[in-house]
Amino acid sequence: MTNEKVGSAGDHVAPSDQTDPELDVLVREIIGRVADKWTMLILETLEEGGRLRFTQLGELVGGISQKMLTKTLRQMEADGLLTRTVYPVIPPKVDYELTELGRNLSSAFCGVWLWAERYREDIARARQSFTQRAEHARDKPA
Repeated sequence: MTNEKVGSAGDHVAPSDQTDPELDVLVREIIGRVADKWTMLILETLEEGGRLRFTQLGELVGGISQKMLTKTLRQMEADGLLTRTVYPVIPPKVDYELTELGRNLSSAFCGVWLWAERYREDIARARQSFTQRAEHARDKPA
């Protein structure tokens, strides 16, 4: 990782001679947690859907087990990305909603979606080219 910093306006700031080791650990930890597909999909779903119940969230995310949904939501709550509201009714009602921190992170990930949209054809061509080269190499006699 470079020592180049990005300012609040997105402009690059002069590199520093030292990085803050605590910040470095935090950034690596957060990237490891939020860069998984479930966290990203939950962020997107809550950003679009607002406050959602556990079952709604699972259905909208799609393909996630209850165990993984529970684990991911707990981690996101621990990191301050969402709030969990429990209502004392029978059956229990639990809502999840992004915090300001979660909405800011969701906005940051929006750039990845925009990048993918812009370059999807380039990525498709690169993948097709790679597959063709791999197949050609595999079919070549030794």
